Amino acid sequence: MLILPQSFYARDTLVVAKELLGKILVRKIGRATLSGRIVETEAYVGSIDPACHAFKGQTKRNQVMFGPPGHAYVYFTYGKHFCLNFVTEPEGNACAVLIRALEPIKGIKHMIANRRIDEIKNLCSGPAKLTQAFSIGREENGFPLFDGNLLVYDDSMDNFQIGTSGRIGINAGTDLPWRYFIKNNQFVSRLVK
Repeated sequence: MLILPQSFYARDTLVVAKELLGKILVRKIGRATLSGRIVETEAYVGSIDPACHAFKGQTKRNQVMFGPPGHAYVYFTYGKHFCLNFVTEPEGNACAVLIRALEPIKGIKHMIANRRIDEIKNLCSGPAKLTQAFSIGREENGFPLFDGNLLVYDDSMDNFQIGTSGRIGINAGTDLPWRYFIKNNQFVSRLVK
């Protein structure tokens, strides 16, 4: 397996969001290694997207989005959840891909302990669920995804079909078909026929 290079993220956000499907997110915590296959993403495209955190400009909260591509943008939402995004496009464009769901692969016992549930299908089937399962929080905001304890690998899995739909859990830009998922994967947050 190869670690995705920073250049992978320095491209069109919609392309990156689709091409992240099937890739492996790996989180190292001490001696433990957690991993999961990315099965669902959503694209957020800077100043043209009313649902994007960068739509109205740079703030302290979203400043990582304006930085170099290939870094984690982690934000707190609804007063209790963290969400993991990958910064995309050249520096200054403020675009990102939300990682909506993972298929757990390794470190499942740790994920179960972190989530306090034992239903594997429900461990990482949503953006807040996967950050809780992987112990991702504010401290990981700005982490590089190509060097360190939060990495994305390509294991060349590509034998799947990609589904699209409108994005979920937002109030603006819901008509944009920028949610991508692996069709018929049981770990997707919300199945679409």
